[in-house]
Amino acid sequence: MKPNLKACGQALTTATVNAVLAVALMLLVEFVISGSFQVPAPYLWAGLLIGLVIFAAQFWRQRHLCRSCNLNQETGDGQTGELEKQAGRFRV
Repeated sequence: MKPNLKACGQALTTATVNAVLAVALMLLVEFVISGSFQVPAPYLWAGLLIGLVIFAAQFWRQRHLCRSCNLNQETGDGQTGELEKQAGRFRV
């Protein structure tokens, strides 16, 4: 259960940051185009949808990485190099 919670926390953080940035960019473009700062409801719905899609994708990815890491630690096979490459952290 703990890997799922860790994956959920990391995915929620990533999704929230990306959704907020997406809404901010949409509002900035709206301000440049129209000259007024109004928050249309479709932009908020789009931000929510973006956040949900990113959360689902990141949760699946993080859960997979956490489970792989736990399996490698339990077996002690020493094949963490491949996992680190998948996670984007290369060791030299």
